[in-house]
Amino acid sequence: MRGDEPVGKDEQSEAVEREAAKQRLLAQAEAERVPVDDTTRAVPDRRWRRDQR
Repeated sequence: MRGDEPVGKDEQSEAVEREAAKQRLLAQAEAERVPVDDTTRAVPDRRWRRDQR
């Protein structure tokens, strides 16, 4: 049953790589996240209504 061992190690290393990639993506997303307090509220532009009259 030694023939199955490399496949198991390959699968394990792929799982470790996937988890590491997932953690990198989560860290990047967290770093780029804009807190709600830092966002500005959109102010509607009502000039187009005046132009319609």
